[in-house]
Amino acid sequence: MKLHVHEKTNRLLNEKSPYLLQHAYNPVDWYPWGEEAFSRAKSENKPIFLSIGYSTCHWCHVMEQESFEDDEAANLLNKYFVSIKVDREERPDIDAVYMNVVQRINGSGGWPLTIIMTPEQKPFFAGTYIPKNSRYGMTGLMELLKIVADKWKQNKEELINSGNKITEIIKNLEKERLDKTTLSKKTVMEAANLLEDNFDEEYGGFSGRPKFPQPSYLLFLISLYTLEKDDDILYMVEKTLESMYKGGIFDHVGRGFSRYSTDEKWLVPHFEKMLYDNALLSLSYTYAYEVTGIKLYRNITEKVLDYVLEEMTDCEGGFYSAQDADSEGEEGKYYVYTPDEIIKILGKDDGLYFIDYYNISMKGNFEGKNIPNLIDRDDYYETDEKIEKLNKIVYDYRKKRTKLHKDDKILVSWNGMMIAAMAVAFRVLGNEKYINSAKKSVKFVEKYLIDGEDNVGVRYRDGAILGNGTLEDYSMLVWGLIEMYQATFELNYLKRAVALNEKMIQLFWDDEDGGFFLASKTGESLIYNPKETYDGAVPSGNSVAAYNLMRLSRITGNKHIEELSREQIDFLSSSIENNPAGHTFALLAVLYEIYPSIEAVCLAIDDEDLKEIRKNLKHLPIVNTSVVAVKQSEAEETSNIIKYLKDYNLKNNKPTYYICENKNCTLPINDIDELIKKIRE
Repeated sequence: MKLHVHEKTNRLLNEKSPYLLQHAYNPVDWYPWGEEAFSRAKSENKPIFLSIGYSTCHWCHVMEQESFEDDEAANLLNKYFVSIKVDREERPDIDAVYMNVVQRINGSGGWPLTIIMTPEQKPFFAGTYIPKNSRYGMTGLMELLKIVADKWKQNKEELINSGNKITEIIKNLEKERLDKTTLSKKTVMEAANLLEDNFDEEYGGFSGRPKFPQPSYLLFLISLYTLEKDDDILYMVEKTLESMYKGGIFDHVGRGFSRYSTDEKWLVPHFEKMLYDNALLSLSYTYAYEVTGIKLYRNITEKVLDYVLEEMTDCEGGFYSAQDADSEGEEGKYYVYTPDEIIKILGKDDGLYFIDYYNISMKGNFEGKNIPNLIDRDDYYETDEKIEKLNKIVYDYRKKRTKLHKDDKILVSWNGMMIAAMAVAFRVLGNEKYINSAKKSVKFVEKYLIDGEDNVGVRYRDGAILGNGTLEDYSMLVWGLIEMYQATFELNYLKRAVALNEKMIQLFWDDEDGGFFLASKTGESLIYNPKETYDGAVPSGNSVAAYNLMRLSRITGNKHIEELSREQIDFLSSSIENNPAGHTFALLAVLYEIYPSIEAVCLAIDDEDLKEIRKNLKHLPIVNTSVVAVKQSEAEETSNIIKYLKDYNLKNNKPTYYICENKNCTLPINDIDELIKKIRE
C-alpha cells in the first residue's frame, strides 16, 4: 500500500478510478474533469493544467513522485492554475482529443499526457512526461509553469489566440478526408509488403526498440496467409510469435504478456500487463494454432488465458484492466530474481535446473537481477513438465514476496475484446472453461453496464458505473457477442449483437460524411468529436465497426447492415489507401469483400443434432467464414434476425447443410464431413 506523505486529501478521494485515487493525497488541488473545474477557471481567470494517464503507467508514477507529490510544484499549480486529472481508460474521448493535439504538435505522444489550456478547453501547450526541473535541454515543469503563469498575466490574449488557432487547425485536419477510393488486392498486398519492409528477421516484430507486439498486424497477416498461402507471410507471423514468447515480455513464471519490450530482442519489457494486449495476443496465438496446428501456439494461448482467469477476473466474471509495472516504487521488482534467491526457493538441484533453463546469471540482464527468458534455447517448442512445476513454486513465492498493484476497474471495451478471445479459444481449442468465462463476462456487462434502452457505460468499479459508452465500448462488445454466437450458436448472443450494433449506429454514425464518431452525438461536447481510424495497440472503433458490419451482414442477410458495411468501407478507404499498414484491423473487413468468403447454414432437427453440429464445426476455418446453426422448428421465428432462414428446409428429413461461396450457393447436403471438406478445400 502506498504511503502518503500528505495527510490532506483533494477532490479525487471521492472518485472510483484507481488512477485518480492514486493522486487523492497529492498536495495538488486536483479536480476530476467536470463543470466545477471549468467554472472555477473562468471565475478566477486561470488556465487549466490537464494531466491524463492511467494507474499502471510507469512514467505517470515518476511524474507524480517528482512533481505532484512535491510541495513546491504543487504550490505553483494551486496558485496559478486549475488542475484536472483524467483517467484515459475511463474517458477515452477526452484522451483521444488531446492525444491528437500532442501528436500533431510534437509528432508523437504518450502518457502521462500534459496539456495546458484555456478555461474553454482549448490547448496552447501539449507534452508528455515533464521532469520537475529542467535538464539536458528539456524544460522542467517548474520553469514551464512560471513561464505560462507570467504570460497569462501579461499577455493572456496571445495564449488564448494560440489555443483557438490550434483547436481550429485540429478540427479542420480531422474533417479533411481524401476522396473515397476502391480498395483491391493491391492495397492489401501493399500493407503486407510494408510490414515485410519493417520486419526484423533476427527477432521478429516490425520495428526496432522499443518493440510493440502489434497484434493487429499479426491477425491481418495470419488471415491473409490463409487466403494467399504465401509462406513468407506466415514466416513473419511465426517468427514474431515465437520470439515474443521466448523473451521476457512473456512472463514465464506467472504467464501473460507485458505491454512492450524496451529492446529489440523482446527481453526487457515495460512490465505493466494490460487486459487488451493479452486479449489480442491470445487471439493471435489461437489463430496461429488453428492455421498451423503447432501445439506451441495452443500452449501459449492457454497460458495467457489461464493467467487472465487466475489474476484478472472478478468473482462475478468481469475482467480487470491491468497490473502495474512498479512494485514498492521500483519498475519490474515483482518480476526479477537473483540466482541465490532461486536456489533458496527451490533448493540446489532444482534451483540450478531453473537457473540454467531461464538463463539466470550472477551478472543479471536487468539492473543486476534477472528476467527469466528462453532467448538462447532451441527446445522451447517442447513442454518441460519439470519446469512447469518449478514455475508454480516460484510463482507462489513471488506473490508473497512483493505486492503488485492491480487496476480492478472493469471496462466494457476491453471486456469485449477478452470475450472475443475466450470465445474463439473455445471454438478452436474446445476447452469449456473459456466459453464459461466469456459467458460470465457477458452477464456481468449486461447486468451492470447496460441499461434497459441498450445504453452502454464505460466502466464499473466498486459498485459504480461511469460514463456514456464510446464507439469502442459498443463496437468491441458487439465483436465479442458475434464471436460468442459463432462459438455457441446460442441465438441470444446474435440478437444482442444486432441490437447493440443498431444502437451504435444510432448514437455514433455520421449521416452527412459517413464513419463513426468516437463519442456519442448526444453526449458531452468537447472541442471536437474525432473519428478515429488508426489501428494502434488497440484497433480503432471504426475498424472494429467495419469488421462487425461485414460479418453481421453475412450472418443475418440484413440489407441495411450490408449497405452500411459498404459505406463504412468507403469511409475508411482513403485512410487505408494512404496508410495500409496503419489500418490492418480494418483490412480484416476488406478481406471479406475482395477474397473468397464462405457462409454455411446448418439446419438441425433437435438439440442433440445441434450439439453435434457445434462440436464438429470447431474444425471450420475462422477467416472469412460465417456459420449459422439452428433447429428447423425455430427457423421461421428466427428469420426476423437471420433474414434468409425461412427459405431453407431439411433434406431427407435429416440435418442439412447449405454452403454459399462468393454469393453462389450449392445444393443442400446431409453429410457434415462433406461440409467441412468443401469449406476447407
